[in-house]
Amino acid sequence: MALSAYRNLWRSANVAFRGDQRMLTAARSSIRAGFLTNAHLEPSSPEYAPALQHANEVATILRQNVVQGKQIDSDGDRYKLNIHAETERGDNESIKFAGKKMARAGDPQPATQKCCSQ
Repeated sequence: MALSAYRNLWRSANVAFRGDQRMLTAARSSIRAGFLTNAHLEPSSPEYAPALQHANEVATILRQNVVQGKQIDSDGDRYKLNIHAETERGDNESIKFAGKKMARAGDPQPATQKCCSQ
């Protein structure tokens, strides 16, 4: 199981940092160091499962939420983003309604207010 988590992290780093050799090398070193730190853990150890879960969660974040950007003009206003097939794309609802209170699931609906013309 540790080997599959290690490979998952390695592949996720390859996806997230494709084309950026410096970041890819740093990510690989960090992955290797993290696994060497926990190499003493036995599968029966209580710390083993949370360590694997953490590694798989980091791999998911790398695949879905990390996007590399490269500056494409000299004044720094425009970037080309490396958005790939596994990049999470949201609907931006929280941005569309910024500053307004949004109802959460399970919250009671607020009472409707009538206009001042009544």
